[in-house]
Amino acid sequence: MRDVAAAAGVSRGTVSRVINGGHWVSPPAREAVEQAIATTGYRANQHARSLVTGRSNSLAFLITEPQSRLFADPVFSMLLRGAAEAVSARSMALVVLVAGTPSERENAAQYIGAGHVDGVLLISSHESDPMVQLLLEQDIPTVACGMPLGFAGRVPSVSVEEAGSARTVVAHLRERGRRRIAMITGPMDTPGGRYRLEGYRDELGDDFDDSLVVHGDWSQDSGTAGMEELLARHPDLDAVFAGSDLMAAGAIIALGRAGRSIPDDVAVVGFDDSGLAQALDPPLTTMRQPFDAISVEMVNTLVGLVEGGGTRSVTLPATLVVREST
Repeated sequence: MRDVAAAAGVSRGTVSRVINGGHWVSPPAREAVEQAIATTGYRANQHARSLVTGRSNSLAFLITEPQSRLFADPVFSMLLRGAAEAVSARSMALVVLVAGTPSERENAAQYIGAGHVDGVLLISSHESDPMVQLLLEQDIPTVACGMPLGFAGRVPSVSVEEAGSARTVVAHLRERGRRRIAMITGPMDTPGGRYRLEGYRDELGDDFDDSLVVHGDWSQDSGTAGMEELLARHPDLDAVFAGSDLMAAGAIIALGRAGRSIPDDVAVVGFDDSGLAQALDPPLTTMRQPFDAISVEMVNTLVGLVEGGGTRSVTLPATLVVREST
């Protein structure tokens, strides 16, 4: 820092302020320091900084799901990409942790509790999973993707308007003349599973029929099995809303096997717009989640929490993307 200060013609305090956010520094001074950093090749010693601040300068990307889902579900890869970019922009590191089994959960809790990360981006949560409680007990700053059931007000979250988005889907299908609208939900102990069903039910009102609902686990196989069950119960159904694009892909497979044309016989809508939707045949109508914005908001909220800011939850809008499946 002495070298940078000398090259820029400013004090070491000014260099320090530029490196730590640029507060109370004039634009000419900031420009001089940035040029000096470039010419001297200065790089902050993160280990030394950690010793002074007591922070690791890294965040955890924590998934409480089986390891296979990290690679099979495109939602996770999109959130991971966005989080990695947002963390890198802050000159921080991102650590990916998977806690889908009791032993993995114990290892993750020990790693996090040992101070290897400053906070946790909780990418998935189940109401019955003890991970959230473990993080709270250790006073680990945590931000959840989706409101963690049972912890409203205690853990800040970033999510889309789940119930409102589901109402939009049902309204769209009704506008297209569909009357027997089924749903394949996600797990009921997850916010996406519970609140998307809630919106579907509310929009249908008196037309809601519980026998037109089956429960999946977000996977393609569960979408196929769910669609087969729905067709067996209600051969006259003319639309299905799947709680994820991956389950919608499974539903399309089942409809093809049953000789049903999409959308002439059965309209199909998914949720996520994770990249898979456009690749399906026919391309899938779906609710688009703004994954990049979700990741950035999660990182910003978590860094604020680590730095002593208050807890705040953020709700972002999802957008209906209409394609050939409806």
